[in-house]
Amino acid sequence: MSELRVECYAGYRADERPIRFALRGHVFEIVEVQDRWYSPGAVFFRVRTADGDYFVLRHDEGQDVWRLDAFRDGS
Repeated sequence: MSELRVECYAGYRADERPIRFALRGHVFEIVEVQDRWYSPGAVFFRVRTADGDYFVLRHDEGQDVWRLDAFRDGS
């Protein structure tokens, strides 16, 4: 499994929203957080990257682990 590293904006709370992430040696700049939703123990973010692709990132807060849950090519 490839390592997912996420850099976040920290406003009034830590890891408020992702601003960029690295996966398989490629850095993706997030240009828009389209949606955010919560489930017990996790926060999900649907984001659009600078290259036009869409990702769903999940932050498991108790373990402080990020996961990639979905991907859609923007073309």
